[in-house]
Amino acid sequence: MTLDICTLPMAFLFTSPGPVVVEIGPITIRWYGLLIASAVLIGVSLSQYLAKRRNVNPDLLSDLSIWLVIGAIPAARIYYVLFEWSEYAQHPERIIAIWQGGIAIHGAIIGGTLAALIFAKLKRVSFWQLTDLVAPSLILGQAIGRWGNFFNSEAFGRPTNLPWKLYIPIERRPPELANFEYFHPTFLYESIWDLMVFALLITLFFRSLAGKPRLRIGTLFMVYLATYSLGRLWIEGLRTDSLMLGPLRIAQVVSLTGIALGLAGLAWLYVRKRPLPDVVSPVKDTGE
Repeated sequence: MTLDICTLPMAFLFTSPGPVVVEIGPITIRWYGLLIASAVLIGVSLSQYLAKRRNVNPDLLSDLSIWLVIGAIPAARIYYVLFEWSEYAQHPERIIAIWQGGIAIHGAIIGGTLAALIFAKLKRVSFWQLTDLVAPSLILGQAIGRWGNFFNSEAFGRPTNLPWKLYIPIERRPPELANFEYFHPTFLYESIWDLMVFALLITLFFRSLAGKPRLRIGTLFMVYLATYSLGRLWIEGLRTDSLMLGPLRIAQVVSLTGIALGLAGLAWLYVRKRPLPDVVSPVKDTGE
């Protein structure tokens, strides 16, 4: 049977071309890994640039990036595997197959935060200063990394017939939804939301440099925490592959926690007008 591509609905074309970029002999380059590597490189360069603008040694951010990768990526995988243990217990050889997908951004944030805390303590620098410089890179990296889900045909939402519907091959659909072809492209929703948060953080950063207004140390990370979590909260409600703990979607529980922590941090900074607890003695900052 021959299909005329011109007669197919546009949504049919909105489907993954596959997870592999190229195969050269035994070497396979996958979109997922390529996008993560690109996000890291772009993020490091951006953080170094922002550090220069704040008169912080950019080499500090280069060193920190190594710690973040070591802390974030394994933690993201461990987080995912733990909540999908019933599957991985039957196929333990898949636990390290990170190139097939299956990492959780909340695990990465937890692992990266712990790594940054240790780094800041060892280097005797402000943890919150570091997080402010990393936050824009982090959310931009998330926007880029979400496209790895597209190429793996994963992290999609409920069935839909909207014009921007995403075609999912039958082998990638949940068994109970095997008769549906088109789904919400939740990876795209989150990528767009992340780009909006990135634009907000960068705008705040450069307005602060101009003194309109000058931000207290830790503000950018708290804004990141609250705004990213807000978007993830509603997007997660559309997904079909949420990590669950009983009847609860773990990502929504963590997102609610993130919103609460972000708002509490901002209230501490601007209502109480006090610096956030840090690993070094707080600097007096009426702004930065």
